[in-house]
Amino acid sequence: MTTYAEPTEATEQELASYAIASAQADALRMDAEADAEAKRIRAQGEADAARTRAVEEARKQAIANDKAELAARRQRAEQEAKIAKAEQEKEDIERETRRRREAEQAEQASEEQAAQSVAAADGRWRKVAVAFYALCGAVALPVQMAAFWDEQRPYLLLAPVLIEVSALVVLIGASAAVTAGRAHWHYRLIAWGCAFTAAGINLKHGMAEFDTATAIGTALASIAGPGVWDLHEHGRIAKRLGRPSWRQRRAEAKAAKKVVAEKAAAEAKAAAEAQAAAKLAEEKATALAGLRQQQYPEVWTHALRLAAALGETTVTEAIWRQAHIDIEGAEPGEDAATLQVRNNATRRVLAARSTAPGERPIKVTSPQLVPQIPRGSNKGSGRGSKTGPKVRGVRRPGDTAPYSKAARKAAAETAREAAAK
Repeated sequence: MTTYAEPTEATEQELASYAIASAQADALRMDAEADAEAKRIRAQGEADAARTRAVEEARKQAIANDKAELAARRQRAEQEAKIAKAEQEKEDIERETRRRREAEQAEQASEEQAAQSVAAADGRWRKVAVAFYALCGAVALPVQMAAFWDEQRPYLLLAPVLIEVSALVVLIGASAAVTAGRAHWHYRLIAWGCAFTAAGINLKHGMAEFDTATAIGTALASIAGPGVWDLHEHGRIAKRLGRPSWRQRRAEAKAAKKVVAEKAAAEAKAAAEAQAAAKLAEEKATALAGLRQQQYPEVWTHALRLAAALGETTVTEAIWRQAHIDIEGAEPGEDAATLQVRNNATRRVLAARSTAPGERPIKVTSPQLVPQIPRGSNKGSGRGSKTGPKVRGVRRPGDTAPYSKAARKAAAETAREAAAK
């Protein structure tokens, strides 16, 4: 027969301890599970946040990359545009240089062609002059030779040849002098002397032994040959010295006349304007004098006396200013009535700006000045004493408006100075 022991008090305590331990274990397990769940949730949140941050960073990086790419594209486009512009400018400069070079070459070719044409014309003119000189000599020599013919002295036939050749030689010397830039007038003078000598011989002997036509023709031939050659040399001289042609001199004279006429017209216009300005100034001065005499009769009378005393025939501005100061006591534009009106207007404006209408406005020099500030704090006003009524040195909350930062700084400096003293 089995017997059971009755539960004792120690057993119940053990059960209670076991229940407590079990509850504690359950609580610990629940705490662990809650902690694990919290950690899991926190880790999940951190992972989600990291993933979100990564996505956001990736998005920002993509945006930054897009911006950088756009900036690079823009910079590259700007560089390409600058390069294209520089190349275009280079092409324009090269094109302009090429055009100028071609124009200079064309101008040079034109000048060379013109110089060649001038040289060819001068050459033809020289040849024609020489041929004409020879023809004139051939026409003039027979009559001269007939004038010097003598059966006893046939060698005298060389005299007319010598005369004609002398003129030719001297003209060649004149040509050389022109080319060398030396004096040439005496060569030409001798050549003309030889020509007129030959012409005189032809004229005298032709009239005596032949007819008038022969005499005049041969005389003209003796003069025409050297004359045409000298005309050729005269052109060379004028060209070398840069003498203007008759047409150029006429154009220059016409331009000079035009300049003189324009200058005379400008001077006449300036004189008319000056006369009109003087007349207008005189009219204004007359009107001003009449107005001053009408508005300020006493000042005007005194000004006339001053002008007479100073030796002036008119009332100048300096005399009028002195007369106005003598009579009215102030500069022109001001007098007692004007100053009184101005002061009254100033008082009305101050009264209108006053906070209490009807009272005398007070000019506030320092809004932060109060009785409790130590003596000498009002440095800006130049005064060293306190202002305001005498009060007891008792501070109460709110009895003083808050100071500004600058005022607090000034007060601190004043306190330090007072303590140092």
